[in-house]
Amino acid sequence: MSPQPEIAPPALEPPQLPQEFAASERQILLSIARRAIFSAVRGEKPVFAPPSPHLSRPRGVFTTLHRAGDLRGCVGYVLPIFPLYHAVAETAVAAATNDLRFTPVMLHELPGLQIELSVLSRMQPIDPDRIEIGKHGLVVSFAGHRGLLLPQVPVERGWDRETFLAQTCCKAGLNPDVWRHGAMVEAFTAEVFGEQSAAN
Repeated sequence: MSPQPEIAPPALEPPQLPQEFAASERQILLSIARRAIFSAVRGEKPVFAPPSPHLSRPRGVFTTLHRAGDLRGCVGYVLPIFPLYHAVAETAVAAATNDLRFTPVMLHELPGLQIELSVLSRMQPIDPDRIEIGKHGLVVSFAGHRGLLLPQVPVERGWDRETFLAQTCCKAGLNPDVWRHGAMVEAFTAEVFGEQSAAN
């Protein structure tokens, strides 16, 4: 599916959230993601040892790939199913090779690939009026459908709270106002960092 051209709205300034991961831990996780992608593209399967107890705790995580400023893949685990370092490797490979919106990443693309990780907190039900743009990611569930948008999405697109809710409903394949009519709305926070920001 080809992305549609659009005029980007002014970016909002996201709130500053406490950081759980030190710069060194961010670098380790980003290195795992890149090595996993490199190996997968070459048809290899790397083995990663647990880097530390902290990075071995089960966490939900999304890996987002960009190339030349464009989205190149995004896949993740919402629930804390695997140890974080393992989940990073799995989602990085899936984003590069199994995001059905894109063709698999090729070897020549790797040098220009930018990797961003979003490590998720646990989901909690939330009153729509308490959603904070830039702080919360959303999951909307209704009638067997579920849609998720990461907290950086409304910031990048300049959405307000109601637009964020509507777009999350659309991501689930639902009517945009179903959040007003019985859908479950859950929120999570995410620590988001990429290869350009890992040292911050």
